[in-house]
Amino acid sequence: MTRPARVTVDLDALRHNLHRVRALAPASRVMAIIKADAYGHGIERAAKAFAGADAFGVSCLEEAQRLREAGVRLPVILLEGPFSGTELSEIARLNLEIVVHCPAQLELLEKSRLSQPVAAWLKVDSGMHRLGFDPDGVRSAWQRLQACGVIGAPIRLMTHLARAGTPGDTMTVRQLRTFAEACADIPGERSIANSAAIVSCPESHAEWVRPGLMLYGVSPMLSGRGRDHGLRPVMGLHSELISVRQVRAGESVGYGASWSCPEDMPIGVVATGYGDGFPRHAQSGTPILVGGKRCAIIGFASMDMLTVDLRNAPDAQVGAAVELWGANLPIEDIAAHAGTVPYELLCGVHRSRLQFTEYGQG
Repeated sequence: MTRPARVTVDLDALRHNLHRVRALAPASRVMAIIKADAYGHGIERAAKAFAGADAFGVSCLEEAQRLREAGVRLPVILLEGPFSGTELSEIARLNLEIVVHCPAQLELLEKSRLSQPVAAWLKVDSGMHRLGFDPDGVRSAWQRLQACGVIGAPIRLMTHLARAGTPGDTMTVRQLRTFAEACADIPGERSIANSAAIVSCPESHAEWVRPGLMLYGVSPMLSGRGRDHGLRPVMGLHSELISVRQVRAGESVGYGASWSCPEDMPIGVVATGYGDGFPRHAQSGTPILVGGKRCAIIGFASMDMLTVDLRNAPDAQVGAAVELWGANLPIEDIAAHAGTVPYELLCGVHRSRLQFTEYGQG
Protein backbone atom coordinates (compact mmCIF):
# COMPACT_ATOMS: atom_id res chain seq x y z
CA MET A 1 0.00 0.00 0.00
CA THR A 2 1.55 3.30 -1.12
CA ARG A 3 -0.86 5.73 0.55
CA PRO A 4 0.97 7.30 3.51
CA ALA A 5 -1.91 7.06 6.02
CA ARG A 6 -1.15 4.26 8.48
CA VAL A 7 -1.69 2.98 12.01
CA THR A 8 1.06 1.85 14.35
CA VAL A 9 0.50 -0.52 17.27
CA ASP A 10 3.10 -0.67 20.05
CA LEU A 11 3.07 -4.23 21.39
CA ASP A 12 5.43 -3.35 24.25
CA ALA A 13 2.95 -0.70 25.36
CA LEU A 14 0.16 -3.29 25.40
CA ARG A 15 2.23 -5.51 27.66
CA HIS A 16 3.23 -2.57 29.86
CA ASN A 17 -0.40 -1.56 30.36
CA LEU A 18 -1.38 -5.09 31.38
CA HIS A 19 1.44 -5.04 33.94
CA ARG A 20 0.09 -1.70 35.18
CA VAL A 21 -3.33 -3.29 35.73
CA ARG A 22 -1.73 -6.01 37.80
CA ALA A 23 0.14 -3.42 39.85
CA LEU A 24 -3.10 -1.56 40.59
CA ALA A 25 -5.11 -4.72 41.38
CA PRO A 26 -2.51 -7.23 42.58
CA ALA A 27 -4.97 -9.55 44.30
CA SER A 28 -7.32 -9.87 41.32
CA ARG A 29 -7.28 -11.97 38.21
CA VAL A 30 -7.49 -10.08 34.93
CA MET A 31 -10.08 -10.52 32.20
CA ALA A 32 -8.62 -8.45 29.37
CA ILE A 33 -11.39 -6.95 27.26
CA ILE A 34 -10.56 -7.26 23.56
CA LYS A 35 -13.99 -6.82 21.99
CA ALA A 36 -14.52 -4.61 18.90
CA ASP A 37 -11.33 -6.03 17.37
CA ALA A 38 -9.45 -5.10 20.56
CA TYR A 39 -10.71 -1.51 20.38
CA GLY A 40 -9.44 -1.25 16.83
CA HIS A 41 -5.95 -2.62 17.55
CA GLY A 42 -6.48 -6.09 16.08
CA ILE A 43 -7.84 -8.88 18.24
CA GLU A 44 -5.18 -11.46 17.32
CA ARG A 45 -2.22 -9.16 17.94
CA ALA A 46 -3.73 -7.92 21.20
CA ALA A 47 -4.36 -11.46 22.46
CA LYS A 48 -0.75 -12.35 21.71
CA ALA A 49 0.51 -9.31 23.63
CA PHE A 50 -1.90 -10.03 26.51
CA ALA A 51 -0.85 -13.66 26.85
CA GLY A 52 -0.20 -12.95 30.53
CA ALA A 53 -3.87 -12.23 31.21
CA ASP A 54 -6.10 -14.78 32.94
CA ALA A 55 -8.99 -14.60 30.46
CA PHE A 56 -10.34 -12.58 27.55
CA GLY A 57 -13.69 -10.84 27.20
CA VAL A 58 -15.33 -10.48 23.78
CA SER A 59 -18.74 -9.41 22.58
CA CYS A 60 -19.72 -12.20 20.21
CA LEU A 61 -19.05 -15.71 19.00
CA GLU A 62 -17.28 -14.51 15.85
CA GLU A 63 -14.62 -12.76 17.94
CA ALA A 64 -14.16 -15.87 20.08
CA GLN A 65 -13.78 -18.00 16.96
CA ARG A 66 -11.00 -15.72 15.71
CA LEU A 67 -9.17 -16.18 19.01
CA ARG A 68 -9.45 -19.95 18.96
CA GLU A 69 -8.34 -20.04 15.31
CA ALA A 70 -5.31 -17.97 16.34
CA GLY A 71 -4.39 -20.63 18.89
CA VAL A 72 -5.59 -18.83 22.03
CA ARG A 73 -6.32 -21.33 24.80
CA LEU A 74 -7.06 -19.00 27.68
CA PRO A 75 -10.68 -18.76 28.88
CA VAL A 76 -12.81 -16.59 26.58
CA ILE A 77 -15.98 -15.01 27.92
CA LEU A 78 -18.89 -13.90 25.72
CA LEU A 79 -19.84 -10.70 27.51
CA GLU A 80 -23.32 -10.55 25.98
CA GLY A 81 -23.88 -14.27 26.22
CA PRO A 82 -25.48 -16.35 23.47
CA PHE A 83 -27.69 -14.46 21.03
CA SER A 84 -29.57 -17.61 20.01
CA GLY A 85 -29.77 -21.30 20.76
CA THR A 86 -28.01 -22.12 17.52
CA GLU A 87 -24.76 -20.75 18.96
CA LEU A 88 -24.65 -23.02 21.98
CA SER A 89 -23.13 -26.11 20.38
CA GLU A 90 -20.27 -24.01 18.97
CA ILE A 91 -19.85 -22.27 22.33
CA ALA A 92 -19.48 -25.67 23.99
CA ARG A 93 -17.16 -27.00 21.26
CA LEU A 94 -14.83 -24.00 21.66
CA ASN A 95 -14.98 -24.23 25.47
CA LEU A 96 -16.23 -20.66 25.84
CA GLU A 97 -17.82 -19.07 28.88
CA ILE A 98 -21.03 -17.07 28.73
CA VAL A 99 -22.53 -14.15 30.59
CA VAL A 100 -26.22 -14.71 31.33
CA HIS A 101 -28.04 -11.41 31.74
CA CYS A 102 -31.78 -11.90 31.05
CA PRO A 103 -34.67 -14.37 31.51
CA ALA A 104 -34.78 -15.13 27.78
CA GLN A 105 -31.26 -16.54 27.97
CA LEU A 106 -32.20 -18.62 30.99
CA GLU A 107 -35.11 -20.13 29.08
CA LEU A 108 -32.87 -20.81 26.09
CA LEU A 109 -30.37 -22.64 28.28
CA GLU A 110 -33.03 -24.64 30.10
CA LYS A 111 -34.34 -25.96 26.78
CA SER A 112 -30.92 -26.85 25.39
CA ARG A 113 -29.02 -30.11 25.28
CA LEU A 114 -25.24 -30.05 24.94
CA SER A 115 -22.53 -32.68 24.85
CA GLN A 116 -20.60 -30.82 27.54
CA PRO A 117 -21.51 -28.08 30.02
CA VAL A 118 -20.48 -24.44 29.62
CA ALA A 119 -19.28 -22.10 32.34
CA ALA A 120 -21.48 -19.12 33.16
CA TRP A 121 -21.30 -15.67 34.70
CA LEU A 122 -24.53 -14.25 36.11
CA LYS A 123 -24.84 -10.52 35.45
CA VAL A 124 -26.53 -8.25 37.99
CA ASP A 125 -28.02 -4.88 37.11
CA SER A 126 -26.81 -2.83 40.06
CA GLY A 127 -28.00 0.46 38.60
CA MET A 128 -26.60 0.98 35.11
CA HIS A 129 -29.80 -0.47 33.59
CA ARG A 130 -28.21 -1.84 30.46
CA LEU A 131 -27.80 -5.59 30.96
CA GLY A 132 -28.35 -7.77 34.00
CA PHE A 133 -30.98 -9.21 36.31
CA ASP A 134 -32.78 -6.90 38.70
CA PRO A 135 -31.40 -7.27 42.23
CA ASP A 136 -34.53 -8.94 43.55
CA GLY A 137 -34.36 -11.56 40.80
CA VAL A 138 -30.71 -12.52 41.19
CA ARG A 139 -31.15 -15.40 43.62
CA SER A 140 -33.91 -16.98 41.52
CA ALA A 141 -31.79 -16.63 38.37
CA TRP A 142 -28.81 -18.18 40.14
CA GLN A 143 -30.93 -21.10 41.34
CA ARG A 144 -32.20 -21.73 37.83
CA LEU A 145 -28.66 -21.69 36.47
CA GLN A 146 -27.59 -24.09 39.20
CA ALA A 147 -30.33 -26.47 38.15
CA CYS A 148 -29.65 -26.09 34.43
CA GLY A 149 -28.04 -29.20 33.01
CA VAL A 150 -25.92 -27.37 30.42
CA ILE A 151 -24.26 -25.04 32.96
CA GLY A 152 -21.16 -26.19 34.76
CA ALA A 153 -20.19 -25.09 38.25
CA PRO A 154 -19.06 -22.82 39.70
CA ILE A 155 -21.18 -19.87 38.57
CA ARG A 156 -19.51 -16.48 38.89
CA LEU A 157 -21.22 -13.11 39.34
CA MET A 158 -20.58 -9.72 37.75
CA THR A 159 -21.93 -6.21 37.40
CA HIS A 160 -20.93 -3.04 35.58
CA LEU A 161 -20.34 0.44 36.99
CA ALA A 162 -21.81 3.46 35.22
CA ARG A 163 -19.89 6.37 36.75
CA ALA A 164 -16.59 4.99 38.00
CA GLY A 165 -14.84 7.55 35.80
CA THR A 166 -15.86 10.18 38.35
CA PRO A 167 -13.92 9.42 41.56
CA GLY A 168 -16.04 9.32 44.70
CA ASP A 169 -19.32 9.44 42.80
CA THR A 170 -22.25 8.44 45.01
CA MET A 171 -23.73 6.26 42.26
CA THR A 172 -20.70 3.97 42.43
CA VAL A 173 -21.18 3.63 46.18
CA ARG A 174 -24.84 2.74 45.63
CA GLN A 175 -24.01 0.21 42.93
CA LEU A 176 -21.45 -1.55 45.08
CA ARG A 177 -23.95 -1.78 47.92
CA THR A 178 -26.73 -3.00 45.63
CA PHE A 179 -24.50 -5.68 44.11
CA ALA A 180 -23.32 -6.86 47.53
CA GLU A 181 -26.87 -7.09 48.85
CA ALA A 182 -28.21 -8.84 45.75
CA CYS A 183 -25.45 -11.47 45.89
CA ALA A 184 -25.35 -11.92 49.64
CA ASP A 185 -24.85 -15.58 50.61
CA ILE A 186 -24.50 -16.61 46.95
CA PRO A 187 -21.18 -18.41 46.50
CA GLY A 188 -18.91 -17.64 43.59
CA GLU A 189 -16.20 -15.27 42.44
CA ARG A 190 -17.14 -11.68 41.68
CA SER A 191 -16.17 -9.22 38.94
CA ILE A 192 -17.06 -5.55 39.26
CA ALA A 193 -14.23 -3.24 38.25
CA ASN A 194 -13.84 -1.86 34.75
CA SER A 195 -10.83 0.29 33.81
CA ALA A 196 -12.07 3.37 35.64
CA ALA A 197 -12.80 1.42 38.82
CA ILE A 198 -9.41 -0.30 38.68
CA VAL A 199 -7.86 3.17 38.81
CA SER A 200 -10.21 4.93 41.19
CA CYS A 201 -12.06 2.38 43.33
CA PRO A 202 -9.89 -0.32 44.95
CA GLU A 203 -12.84 -1.62 46.98
CA SER A 204 -14.41 -2.82 43.72
CA HIS A 205 -11.52 -5.02 42.60
CA ALA A 206 -12.89 -8.33 43.92
CA GLU A 207 -11.61 -11.64 42.50
CA TRP A 208 -11.64 -10.43 38.88
CA VAL A 209 -11.09 -7.07 37.20
CA ARG A 210 -12.10 -6.31 33.60
CA PRO A 211 -9.77 -3.70 32.07
CA GLY A 212 -10.60 -2.43 28.62
CA LEU A 213 -9.68 1.11 27.60
CA MET A 214 -6.71 1.38 29.95
CA LEU A 215 -5.04 -1.60 28.28
CA TYR A 216 -4.71 0.56 25.18
CA GLY A 217 -3.02 3.39 27.05
CA VAL A 218 -5.99 5.72 27.33
CA SER A 219 -7.28 7.30 30.53
CA PRO A 220 -10.58 5.75 31.64
CA MET A 221 -11.38 8.82 33.73
CA LEU A 222 -13.52 11.71 32.54
CA SER A 223 -10.49 13.97 32.52
CA GLY A 224 -6.75 13.51 32.20
CA ARG A 225 -4.59 11.30 30.05
CA GLY A 226 -3.36 7.76 30.20
CA ARG A 227 0.10 8.78 31.29
CA ASP A 228 -1.45 10.22 34.47
CA HIS A 229 -2.06 6.60 35.51
CA GLY A 230 1.25 5.16 34.35
CA LEU A 231 -0.15 3.96 31.01
CA ARG A 232 1.54 4.09 27.63
CA PRO A 233 -0.35 4.91 24.40
CA VAL A 234 -0.55 1.99 22.01
CA MET A 235 -2.09 3.23 18.77
CA GLY A 236 -0.67 5.93 16.55
CA LEU A 237 -2.44 7.39 13.52
CA HIS A 238 0.12 8.81 11.09
CA SER A 239 0.34 10.25 7.62
CA GLU A 240 2.25 12.83 5.56
CA LEU A 241 1.76 16.21 3.94
CA ILE A 242 0.87 15.79 0.28
CA SER A 243 0.58 19.49 -0.52
CA VAL A 244 1.88 22.80 0.85
CA ARG A 245 0.64 26.13 -0.47
CA GLN A 246 0.25 29.80 0.42
CA VAL A 247 -3.29 31.10 0.81
CA ARG A 248 -4.20 34.78 1.02
CA ALA A 249 -5.89 36.47 3.94
CA GLY A 250 -9.68 36.18 3.80
CA GLU A 251 -9.70 33.10 1.56
CA SER A 252 -11.65 30.09 2.85
CA VAL A 253 -10.41 26.52 3.19
CA GLY A 254 -12.29 23.26 2.66
CA TYR A 255 -15.90 22.16 2.21
CA GLY A 256 -18.50 24.63 3.40
CA ALA A 257 -15.94 27.44 3.51
CA SER A 258 -16.20 27.23 7.30
CA TRP A 259 -12.72 28.60 8.02
CA SER A 260 -11.03 31.65 6.54
CA CYS A 261 -7.37 32.66 6.69
CA PRO A 262 -6.77 35.54 9.10
CA GLU A 263 -3.61 36.46 7.19
CA ASP A 264 -1.49 35.30 4.27
CA MET A 265 -0.36 31.90 5.50
CA PRO A 266 0.93 28.43 4.60
CA ILE A 267 -1.64 25.63 4.40
CA GLY A 268 -0.85 21.92 4.32
CA VAL A 269 -2.94 19.00 3.13
CA VAL A 270 -2.64 15.68 5.00
CA ALA A 271 -3.49 12.35 3.38
CA THR A 272 -5.99 11.28 6.06
CA GLY A 273 -9.71 11.90 6.49
CA TYR A 274 -12.94 10.51 7.83
CA GLY A 275 -12.71 7.61 5.37
CA ASP A 276 -9.72 6.48 7.42
CA GLY A 277 -11.44 7.01 10.74
CA PHE A 278 -10.39 10.55 11.60
CA PRO A 279 -13.51 12.30 12.95
CA ARG A 280 -15.11 14.73 10.51
CA HIS A 281 -16.58 16.65 13.45
CA ALA A 282 -13.13 17.53 14.83
CA GLN A 283 -13.17 21.30 15.16
CA SER A 284 -10.77 23.80 13.66
CA GLY A 285 -7.99 24.11 16.21
CA THR A 286 -7.75 20.37 16.85
CA PRO A 287 -4.03 19.74 17.43
CA ILE A 288 -1.86 17.85 14.96
CA LEU A 289 1.89 17.32 14.81
CA VAL A 290 3.71 18.17 11.59
CA GLY A 291 7.37 17.27 11.66
CA GLY A 292 7.09 17.13 15.44
CA LYS A 293 5.71 20.68 15.68
CA ARG A 294 2.26 21.32 17.11
CA CYS A 295 -0.06 22.74 14.47
CA ALA A 296 -3.85 22.85 14.14
CA ILE A 297 -6.47 21.46 11.80
CA ILE A 298 -8.50 24.05 9.88
CA GLY A 299 -11.89 23.44 8.31
CA PHE A 300 -13.55 20.04 8.32
CA ALA A 301 -11.83 16.78 7.40
CA SER A 302 -12.72 15.47 3.95
CA MET A 303 -13.02 11.78 3.11
CA ASP A 304 -9.29 11.18 2.62
CA MET A 305 -7.72 14.59 3.29
CA LEU A 306 -7.64 17.29 5.90
CA THR A 307 -6.07 20.75 5.96
CA VAL A 308 -3.68 22.12 8.53
CA ASP A 309 -2.44 25.56 9.56
CA LEU A 310 1.33 25.51 9.02
CA ARG A 311 2.21 28.83 10.63
CA ASN A 312 3.89 26.91 13.48
CA ALA A 313 5.82 24.83 10.95
CA PRO A 314 6.57 27.31 8.13
CA ASP A 315 9.40 25.19 6.73
CA ALA A 316 7.29 22.03 6.38
CA GLN A 317 7.48 20.44 2.94
CA VAL A 318 5.57 17.76 1.05
CA GLY A 319 6.40 14.43 2.66
CA ALA A 320 6.69 15.83 6.19
CA ALA A 321 5.62 13.32 8.85
CA VAL A 322 2.24 13.91 10.49
CA GLU A 323 0.96 12.46 13.77
CA LEU A 324 -2.80 12.71 14.25
CA TRP A 325 -2.68 10.93 17.61
CA GLY A 326 -0.19 8.65 19.30
CA ALA A 327 2.81 8.66 21.61
CA ASN A 328 3.41 12.40 21.23
CA LEU A 329 -0.18 13.60 20.85
CA PRO A 330 -2.68 12.05 23.29
CA ILE A 331 -5.82 10.68 21.73
CA GLU A 332 -7.73 12.15 24.68
CA ASP A 333 -6.93 15.63 23.31
CA ILE A 334 -8.29 14.78 19.86
CA ALA A 335 -11.46 13.27 21.31
CA ALA A 336 -12.09 16.41 23.37
CA HIS A 337 -11.80 18.64 20.29
CA ALA A 338 -14.10 16.30 18.36
CA GLY A 339 -16.76 16.16 21.08
CA THR A 340 -16.45 12.41 21.42
CA VAL A 341 -14.66 9.76 23.49
CA PRO A 342 -11.37 7.96 22.75
CA TYR A 343 -13.24 4.65 22.41
CA GLU A 344 -14.93 5.90 19.23
CA LEU A 345 -11.67 7.07 17.68
CA LEU A 346 -9.82 3.83 18.43
CA CYS A 347 -12.63 1.65 17.12
CA GLY A 348 -13.19 3.88 14.09
CA VAL A 349 -9.88 3.37 12.28
CA HIS A 350 -10.66 1.70 8.96
CA ARG A 351 -8.56 -1.38 8.44
CA SER A 352 -9.50 -1.64 4.76
CA ARG A 353 -7.88 1.75 4.06
CA LEU A 354 -4.95 1.76 6.45
CA GLN A 355 -1.80 -0.28 6.87
CA PHE A 356 -1.09 -1.55 10.38
CA THR A 357 2.49 -1.61 11.58
CA GLU A 358 3.52 -3.48 14.74
CA TYR A 359 6.58 -2.52 16.70
CA GLY A 360 8.00 -3.05 20.18
CA GLN A 361 8.10 -6.83 19.83
CA GLY A 362 11.28 -7.30 21.83
